[in-house]
Amino acid sequence: MAKKKVTKKKTQVRRRAKLTRILSLDGGGIMGILPGQVLVELEAILQEKTSNPEARIADFFDLIAGTSTGGILAAALLCPDENGRPRFSAQETVDIYLNRGDEIFDVSFWQRIRSTGGITDEKYSAEELEETLQDYFGDTCLSQLLKPCLITAYDLRNREAHFFTQHDAGVSSPDFLVRELCRATSAAPTYFEPARIKDVTKRHVFPLIDGGVFANNPAMCAYAEARSMDFSAEGRAENPTAVQMAMLSIGTGKDRKPYQYKEAKDWGMVGWVRPIIDILMAGNTDTIDYQLDQIFDSIDAPNQYLRIDPFMGAATNEMDDARPENLEALAMAGEDTGDFHRPDLERFADILIANA
Repeated sequence: MAKKKVTKKKTQVRRRAKLTRILSLDGGGIMGILPGQVLVELEAILQEKTSNPEARIADFFDLIAGTSTGGILAAALLCPDENGRPRFSAQETVDIYLNRGDEIFDVSFWQRIRSTGGITDEKYSAEELEETLQDYFGDTCLSQLLKPCLITAYDLRNREAHFFTQHDAGVSSPDFLVRELCRATSAAPTYFEPARIKDVTKRHVFPLIDGGVFANNPAMCAYAEARSMDFSAEGRAENPTAVQMAMLSIGTGKDRKPYQYKEAKDWGMVGWVRPIIDILMAGNTDTIDYQLDQIFDSIDAPNQYLRIDPFMGAATNEMDDARPENLEALAMAGEDTGDFHRPDLERFADILIANA
C-alpha cells in the first residue's frame, strides 16, 4: 500500500503589533498641577528604567489627549525645540502653573466689581493667560507638535464639539497656533471670556469655549480617535481596538466640593451657575472612567488601563485658587499622589517601554 504523502502546511507568522499608548489629561484649572506632578514622577521612572536622563513623556506615548488645563499640559509635553526634541520636561511643564498661576488667576478690584465675582461677566481678564501662552509656545503651530494629539473645545456658533488634532492639522483640517488653541480649550465659562481664534490662513474664525463642558475627561475621545487612526507605519495595529491599546488617564483631584441639600433646594438660575458647571464636569469625568474600566475589563486587560485621581491633601478644590500657599499645597499633593501610585506607574512604565 502506497504511503500517503504528507505535506506540511505552511503557517504564516504574524508579528504581534505593539500596543498603541495613550495619555489622557483632565481639565481643572490650576489643579493641573496635580496631574503635572504625577507626570514628573512617571518621567523620572522612565529615565531610571531606560538609563536615559533625557527621556521625556512624549517619547513613550503615541497619542496625548487633553481638555482645558490638560490641553495646555498636552501641548507643552509635545512642543518641539530647535532640535526636534521636547522643549519642556515634565517639571518645566508644571512650572507653567507654579510660576504664572497667580498672575493668570489674579482678579483686579475693578474686575471683581464689574463682574460681580464672575456672575454678570467673566471673573478674570484673559490678558495674563494669553501672555503666558505666548511666552511658552510662541508661534509654534499645531502641526509642528511632536506626536498625534487631541485637544478639545466647544464651538459656540456651530454648536458642536471641536477637536484640535495634530495629525490632521493642515491636511484634512485647519492648522492653528498652539497658543490660540490653548486659549480656546481653557476658556472656562464664567472664568474667562470665550476665545475667538483664527486658523493660520486667517480665513476661518472660531468662537470657542472650554472643552470641559462636554469632555472634561477626554479619555473616551482619545479612545475613539485612536480607533480611527492608522498606526501601521509605526509597527502598531491599524485602527487599534482596546486589546491593542494601553491608556493612562489622570484627573485633577478626586476630593470635590460637596453641595448641601438645604442650600441647593433654594437656588435659582444665578445660584446654580457655578455648581452646575462643576457637577457636569465631575459627572462626565466619572462616567468616562466607568466606561473605559468596563471596556478594558471585558477584554481581560485591566492592566492596560490606569486611571489616577490625585489626592488633594491640604489644597482647596477650587480651580482658580492660585494663592502661593495653595500652589505649594497642590504641588505637595501631586508629589504624594505620585509616590503613592509609584508601583502602578512603574508597571505602566514597563508597558510603555516594551512597546516603544
